[in-house]
Amino acid sequence: MTEPTHWRASSVGHRPGPWIAAALLLAATALPGGLAAAHLVRTAPLVGVARPLAGTNVTFATNLTDAPAFVPRYLNATVSGTVNVSVDLHNTGSTTHTFTVVNASNSSTVLDRSWTPQALTTYFATYPPSVNVSVAGGKSAWANFSLVPSATFRSFEFVSTIPYQFQAGMWGFLNLTPLGPTFVLSENATDIPAFVPNVLSAGPSVHGPVTLDIHLVDLGSEAHTFTLAPQPNVTLTTIGYFATHAPLANQSFAPSPPKPIWANFTVPAVGVYEYVCTITGHFTAGMYGFLYVGVPVPPPPATPSTAIVAIPILVGSAVLLGVGVVLALGSAYLGRLPKKPPSGGPHP
Repeated sequence: MTEPTHWRASSVGHRPGPWIAAALLLAATALPGGLAAAHLVRTAPLVGVARPLAGTNVTFATNLTDAPAFVPRYLNATVSGTVNVSVDLHNTGSTTHTFTVVNASNSSTVLDRSWTPQALTTYFATYPPSVNVSVAGGKSAWANFSLVPSATFRSFEFVSTIPYQFQAGMWGFLNLTPLGPTFVLSENATDIPAFVPNVLSAGPSVHGPVTLDIHLVDLGSEAHTFTLAPQPNVTLTTIGYFATHAPLANQSFAPSPPKPIWANFTVPAVGVYEYVCTITGHFTAGMYGFLYVGVPVPPPPATPSTAIVAIPILVGSAVLLGVGVVLALGSAYLGRLPKKPPSGGPHP
């Protein structure tokens, strides 16, 4: 009887089973460690930081008549920061008039109605006006200038400097009431559903009322709301809260709006305000965020020795996983090799 010339591997070194098992064991040991280490390497949460609004643009219109008078003579606006003013002037009479605004440094100054035309001219020569526009009879013109109101109130008188028109009653006041600082923020909504970012900061240095303009963008396919709690430092458990507490802001927005959607509101005091989406199921799914006004955003929780623990675990896990893969590939290859026949060839 003749034995076969080619032999299957029969030794442990030529059987792939034990090696594959060892490789799987090493991989099973390495992967949890790697995942644990990766979990330790955390990053700070994304925070939307407000930027100050550069200024406020206001537009007025007034008629210049031969009474002589400005109609209306009181122009009022609530503003923030530097105010860029545009006044549309219409001379409805036949006589030339001017629209001359006192120098910004002389805000709240009321000019003396008893002054002669020469005294008025001398005053504006000493304190150059913020703007001085002459409008001929039947014509129109624009007066464009900038002013900075104080923290409480600023009133800027405007007059016509044509002789005797001011003395006859051609004067008025531009009254600007500041709202306090105004900040601009951006907030996105996704179909997860979630707000991205879910932390907004209006700056830790603001005090008192602050006006916020938040640009809302829907990045998903569903509609959402930006609904802000009116009370600071309250963590919501249900959107039923708004049945008894009117929100500071409640703006709906949807994908691809025809125009930009903004939530514009004033926060009365410093603190942390929670905002949510009130669409059914969205809040319970995690669609909420926090607005920090006048208080710093807390840093993320400290991680346990990330630099000392995580890196060695990652390196060690990678080495073990690599050894396991090499052993698995090697055992698969060796398992297909024939065993070397005994020296001397087959025996009868």
